[in-house]
Amino acid sequence: LVNNLNDGLTWGVFPLLFTDHGLGLAAVGLIKGLYPILWGIGQIATGHLADRLGRKPLIVSGMLVQAGGFVLALVLLDWPLLAGIASAVALGVGTAMVYPALIAAVSDHAHPAWRVGALGTYRFWRDIGYAAGALLAGLLADAFGLNATVIAAAVLTAASGLLAARWITEHPRH
Repeated sequence: LVNNLNDGLTWGVFPLLFTDHGLGLAAVGLIKGLYPILWGIGQIATGHLADRLGRKPLIVSGMLVQAGGFVLALVLLDWPLLAGIASAVALGVGTAMVYPALIAAVSDHAHPAWRVGALGTYRFWRDIGYAAGALLAGLLADAFGLNATVIAAAVLTAASGLLAARWITEHPRH
């Protein structure tokens, strides 16, 4: 849920954050396009890494890299284009680390007789994160402002990575 919550949140918050700091729509489009391009292409390599290193290391480190991406967006905000690009790179790379490893971890834990159902349930909870992220972003931004919303995303994402470090178990692959 949190992984896709990040995407939903950035779709609502980043355009406002970066236009408020002087970027035009073309620059915002570059920032928002870079994130999914890197995550999409990156999955080719990170999927192989998850097979070699295990699922948990990529899930945990990927969530922490994503959290760092939110931090970069604010720390570098005096240079909004740099902030946006650095954040998009970290979010894209972090998401690429997490995506294939999460779905593989679910598959690893699911018996072949109920694997499809397990993956469907996983996808439901993962994909509901898009809507939850957009809703949460709007509520937080209205109540506390854009910067606080980005901070909340960083904290939530880092907490998710730390919880994964504590609770995810590697499982022999079927």
